[in-house]
Order: sequence, then C-alpha cells, then structure tokens
Amino acid sequence: MEYKIADLTQEEAEYIGEKINEIVPSEVDAEEEEFVLKVENENGEIIGGCIAEAFEFHWSRILLETLWVDERYRHKGIGSMILREVERIAKEKGCRVVTLGTASYMARPFYEKHGYTVFTTLKKPNGYICYSLVKYLDKESTEYIPSNNGGARFKISFGIEGDADVILNGLDAYSDAFEQKCENIGFYKKLVDKEGNFIAGVIADADKGESGFVNALFVEEALRYQGLGTYLLKKAEEFAKENGASVVMTNAGDWNVEFFKKNGYLLRGELKDVPKGHDCFELYKMI
Repeated sequence: MEYKIADLTQEEAEYIGEKINEIVPSEVDAEEEEFVLKVENENGEIIGGCIAEAFEFHWSRILLETLWVDERYRHKGIGSMILREVERIAKEKGCRVVTLGTASYMARPFYEKHGYTVFTTLKKPNGYICYSLVKYLDKESTEYIPSNNGGARFKISFGIEGDADVILNGLDAYSDAFEQKCENIGFYKKLVDKEGNFIAGVIADADKGESGFVNALFVEEALRYQGLGTYLLKKAEEFAKENGASVVMTNAGDWNVEFFKKNGYLLRGELKDVPKGHDCFELYKMI
C-alpha cells in the first residue's frame, strides 16, 4: 500500500484516544478526569497542593502527577494531608491504585512511609534516578502518622487552573536547583493512503537534550501486521534523537507489550493487576 506521513490534526488525535480506549481493558466506564487540590494558609495563600488524574484507559488508577509543599511549611504534615485526601478521592471514584513519579533528590522516603513501593527505576543522563511508585488501596497497609501535624489547621480544598499553575511553579522552582529545565517538543504524525485517508498515527514528545516519550500509537485494525506501527515508532525515535534525547520511554499493557519488545524496548518495571486481571509495563529504549 502506498502511504505518506503527515501532521496529525487535533480531531485525529482525539480519534486515536477513542480507538485505544476501545482496545484497552477497563474496570469502570468513566471519563478521564484531572483534579487539583490546594492548601491555603490564614491569608489565603497557596502553600501546598497537588495535581492528579484519573485515567480514562486504566480507570482503576489515579496518577498523582505533582505534589508540592512550600518550603516554609514542610515537615508539618501538610504533604501527608494532601496524600490522604488523594487516596480518599481515589476510593470514592472506585480507583484501586495510586501511582506517582519522583526523583532521587525528591521525596521517595516520604511516599514509602505512606505505603508506596517502587516498581520502576531509571537513571537519567544527568545522574539522578527516576522512580515510579504504587500503592494498592484495596490492600491493607499501616497508616503513617507524622510526628508534627501542625499543618492540619490549614484548609484543603479543590483548586482551579490558576491554582495548578502556582503548584507547578513551586515544584519547578525546587527542581531547578537540581535539574535544568528542558524544552518539551511534540511529535504528532499520521500515515495516510493515496486518497488521504488516515490509517495510523503516533503521539509522542521529547524533552530536548534528555528523553523522548511515546504516548500513543495506533494502526487501523485492517492494516495491522504490515509494519506501519513500527515505521511510525521509528520516526518518533528519530525525532527524539534529533532533539538530543538518549532514551525513549513508553507504557504498555499485556495486550501490546510484545510489539515494543520486538522493536528493542526493555522493561523498566511492571505494575500488576492494573486494570484488574491485566498487567501494565514501563519500557525504555536507548537510542
């Protein structure tokens, strides 16, 4: 079949998400949802908070994307208060699992005190180690009580988009002391046939000078096993390499992990029983 590569439209990117959603096993029929929690002091100033996301594809899981506490208010139990509220919301939404990422200069011991365990590690080119951690909320664990709960007097509530910016800026200011901020560049490409019809697409990005990530890869069912997915994957890898990345990462499930293994990807770690009855994997490939 004759085909050519072109830019992916927003509508086609949404289509890829919908089609992958039909393939990936799901525990609950629910939409993807992001929420923000904030903690304010007596003056209404945001002194901590988090951004979390309930996954459309893996609804049993909430991803804690960001958790931050102002340096002036650390070691007062505020982080623990935020984490407990995330877990409460997760249970309320029917989620069994909370996952998160942290780095060797961040808060791994804090999360481990709260019952989180490491399921992947990856050493970055700058020497720091990235960790993915998980907590199964349907399994018994000992609740950690901080020795100082002075932050409990502050109010925790749902935030809005502007509040998320405060939280992200706070975390960035902390991280900048350890890691140089990388420019993130998107790679949204598709294959079309000679009539211009969509037949496959990839959604990827790269942190310039560091790493790439393949977020979604889809080929129309009738055209699978013809090398189209591999072709787009290699294009994403080339893009990452052109932008100075030394590694490309991706996530997969037991329904598609073999495709990435055949294309040279190695396992970073395994997340068992997510969604229920299935396993998820984090993979990487040095380029």
